[in-house]
Amino acid sequence: MRKNLDILHFSLHGLIRGQQLELGRDADTGGQCLYVLELVKALARSEQVDKVTLVTRRVFDTKVSDDYSVAHEDLGNGASIRRIEAGTRRYLRKEVLWRHLDAFIDGTLAWLRSERRVPDLIHAHYADAGYVGRQVAAALGCPFVFTGHSLGRVKLQRLEEGGIDPEKMKKRYNLAVRIEAEELSLEAASMVCTSTRQEVEEQYSLYERYAEESMRVIPPGVDLSRFDGDGNQEALASVDAKLNRFLTDPSKPAVFTIARADERKNLTGLVRAFGENEWLRENANLIVVGGTRQTLKQLPSGARKVWSELLQLIDDYDLYGVCAVPKEHASDEVPEFYRWAAQRGGVFVNPAFTEPFGLTLLEAAAAGLPLVATNDGGPRDILANCKNGTLVNPVESADIGKAIEAILSDPTHQKELAETGGRNVREFYSWDAHVNTYLEELSRILPKEPRIHEQGSRQLLTRSESWVVMDLPPALENESDELVDRWREFFRNGDHGMIFATGLSYDESREVVERLDMPRPAILVTGLGSEIHYGWKTPIKDEVWEKQARYRWDREATLEAALQLPGLALQPEDRQHELKISMTLEGDDHPSRTTIQRQLREAGISAKVMISSGCFVDILPIRSGKDVALRYLQMKWGINPASVYCYGTYGNDASVVRGRNLSAIASDADPILRRLRDRPRLYRCKQPGLAGFFEGIEFYGSDEGTPPPLPDESYTSEDEQVPAIEINP
Repeated sequence: MRKNLDILHFSLHGLIRGQQLELGRDADTGGQCLYVLELVKALARSEQVDKVTLVTRRVFDTKVSDDYSVAHEDLGNGASIRRIEAGTRRYLRKEVLWRHLDAFIDGTLAWLRSERRVPDLIHAHYADAGYVGRQVAAALGCPFVFTGHSLGRVKLQRLEEGGIDPEKMKKRYNLAVRIEAEELSLEAASMVCTSTRQEVEEQYSLYERYAEESMRVIPPGVDLSRFDGDGNQEALASVDAKLNRFLTDPSKPAVFTIARADERKNLTGLVRAFGENEWLRENANLIVVGGTRQTLKQLPSGARKVWSELLQLIDDYDLYGVCAVPKEHASDEVPEFYRWAAQRGGVFVNPAFTEPFGLTLLEAAAAGLPLVATNDGGPRDILANCKNGTLVNPVESADIGKAIEAILSDPTHQKELAETGGRNVREFYSWDAHVNTYLEELSRILPKEPRIHEQGSRQLLTRSESWVVMDLPPALENESDELVDRWREFFRNGDHGMIFATGLSYDESREVVERLDMPRPAILVTGLGSEIHYGWKTPIKDEVWEKQARYRWDREATLEAALQLPGLALQPEDRQHELKISMTLEGDDHPSRTTIQRQLREAGISAKVMISSGCFVDILPIRSGKDVALRYLQMKWGINPASVYCYGTYGNDASVVRGRNLSAIASDADPILRRLRDRPRLYRCKQPGLAGFFEGIEFYGSDEGTPPPLPDESYTSEDEQVPAIEINP
């Protein structure tokens, strides 16, 4: 195993800082945030790791702490948090972050280049980070690891089982976008980290690109040191005061739970279980820590609904004096809630409908609490290893109540379970054990030698400070002589560097440029991002890029799988490329892009499928594409995205015109481009062709090569209602 590793972990949503995590503040600031932070800190303690960074979103918002606006936070031992600006500066829930993720990619690459840094590995957590991480890894050419934490297909399945309108939920939670991002992350990942076998067999197996050979089950770690000794006496006293005010007899055994006020956590099910069980009402106290709140009105709608139901149930069952629902708690009080319950011979309950991880169960076991937990996901493995409790069906409140009663009514048994769990959790779930297994698995996918940041010399490339990226004009012969001459003159003095990015082959592209006397590009990107050449008279091929683009590419297997679908035909041989398969859609019953993509995924093939002009199909390596090639160039040559003007006409330009570039879309562009959502750096031209090209140039005022600054994107109620983006490969 190599030493001196440099690892990036991406976890975008929620609020993350080095200390005093605001767990339970909202649905996005929960166990994942704590897990990733503690993993980063634990990795930094390993002798094999030199540098590890948690990359998250930078937030400037008066409603949250200034801590989240700090760009760099040192965690010690080579660990740090790096916050990247992306889109609006406000704090946003994860469902509306999608439209800002391309800007996050560009911001991350700019930061890495400023540090001349190419990490050995990128590990992304959750679908949004997967969208970012896989593309950063593709631009840098480093291995990519993915952890889904909770999965969109599983969420959709649970909602449908609960009788909830799936179409309504897809729109509310942006599930279609999330699921496609997960599929793409699974395609790109060299390794997928899971917590349990159940995740692999019952959750990831729902995906088209499920590949068991890439799955690695690594039991999660927990900071057990927080539960050693007598704890924080000041914090324990604060917890005691917060709970005693609710309880007639605080000495009774505690039925304790801590979770976000989220419907899937099923806190209402636990209250029903307690309220319907006569023995529990007489002999125990119920402690529900469901995040923090000042008033119900100030809570997000989902949390407000849960709390309204909880308080109604407490009243219905008349649980006053035996049920505590504290309104707020500090981060350092969390271990003391567990300790308080353990001191009273209590039990911890996780009644969630679905629980992929189960961090609170590990904390409870470490604190000395027996467990009653949902028979779903992580709890199955945790209780199998810790042997300290009972699994229950979360929809059967009576069964939950009986399981709790069985433990608390037998103090000897309760103590035995507590001691067994405390011992086993330290054997199976310490951070040291987790990190050792994690690094051992990484050794199987890491290259033998570290990547070195290759920084090209701008003097060797061009003196241009402003860049234009566009495809070869589709109908230059039909443009007016005046527009064509103006276009040529625009590039003549070298102030603006030209990058042609086209689907044509290298030889065919050169022939078209020469024949039509187009401006000679400084960089020619051909085969939809498969190849990059520098210069015109004595062109130089970028061999490093070609090697990166070949990642997981098997042209013969890909072609064989695609041709099994009716309605697909190969384009002529001169349109083919070693790193690109070009086809056309034929007949009225031809397959959609998603059908072709699904066919390849089910055949175990990692590739991108693009459709342009409604009939041309291109299949590319998973790490190829115009957008990835452009980001590679920006990283290598130090090109600021704000100095790049992208003019989009074809469907395969969709991912190019997002992000921090200055982008314009021709009035006659492919429909997929015209469907993209508005943003400050995406201009919709009223004219086609070269007229639209100059319309965009004039809009940005960059005739003199001075692009406008990146504005703060406005955030309105529309962001909460309209699907964020259409995911393209």
